[in-house]
Amino acid sequence: MAQHNAMGSAQMFGSDAYSPAEIQDKVEHLGVKKARMAFLPEFMLAVIAGGSIGLGGLFFAIVLADATLGFAAQRLAGGVVFALGLALVMIGGAELFTGNCLIVMAWWNRQIRTTEVLRNWTTVWLGNLLGALGLVALLFMAHTADLNNGGVGLALIKLAIIKIGPDTTTIFFKGILCNLLVCLGVWLTYAGRSVSDKMIVMVLPVACFVAAGFEHCVANMFFLPMAWLLVATGHAPAGLDVSLITGAGIIHNLIPATLGNIVGGAGFVGFIYWAIYRKELGGLTPLPAPAALAPYQPTTP
Repeated sequence: MAQHNAMGSAQMFGSDAYSPAEIQDKVEHLGVKKARMAFLPEFMLAVIAGGSIGLGGLFFAIVLADATLGFAAQRLAGGVVFALGLALVMIGGAELFTGNCLIVMAWWNRQIRTTEVLRNWTTVWLGNLLGALGLVALLFMAHTADLNNGGVGLALIKLAIIKIGPDTTTIFFKGILCNLLVCLGVWLTYAGRSVSDKMIVMVLPVACFVAAGFEHCVANMFFLPMAWLLVATGHAPAGLDVSLITGAGIIHNLIPATLGNIVGGAGFVGFIYWAIYRKELGGLTPLPAPAALAPYQPTTP
């Protein structure tokens, strides 16, 4: 009985994490699978991811609505609860655009083609957008912005102003830093052997990018349309300048944030770890022969 309990505890709280070389191998194989997934399940999983990140964003907005918290406490607490979004994606199973930037590790090895990478990114980005917008509609109909005497709605509007305000270059570099941290969080979850491992290691990278105010394109697919809808329906208080919260303002943020996210995830994490553990150290498993790379054929669900 004691032995059984010890084994169960070891499975729940595993300390024997996968090594970085094993993570690289895992991400590489997963990249091939993701790039060749059939359209329908890929798109549906992307919709789920967009809604999941939006739920994390809602959790963050609830913390921001508490004016009694100091800046650091508010940002730290908000960042921790925002990790709900990545937890739902990584543990529940979903396709997130920012995390899928890591499929370039398989592309660098010529295991997948450029068209497959672009197809995956386009499908997942659009699915994430639909999921985020769907959540916006649900929360609006549920009057969630009215929580804390309208404080949640006000927090979302003010957050949107902060996100749309900077120039495109600033947003781009904030996007790089954001997905550098997000993909490091994803990388660390692949080291875990249990749900507990994955939950714990993803929190700090996510909390860091949220606390620092970096730009996550999928999160902004929720924050910005939600704020726009609130402004359009008269939820903005008198005297607050909401002129930036327009359709053009949303695009002004999403395009450079998306491009920055690609550079941060695919370049600063995917390429660097690929160069270290595959190119320089040889990887754990041999690459498939070129003849084995059949032309891309979409599979049926």
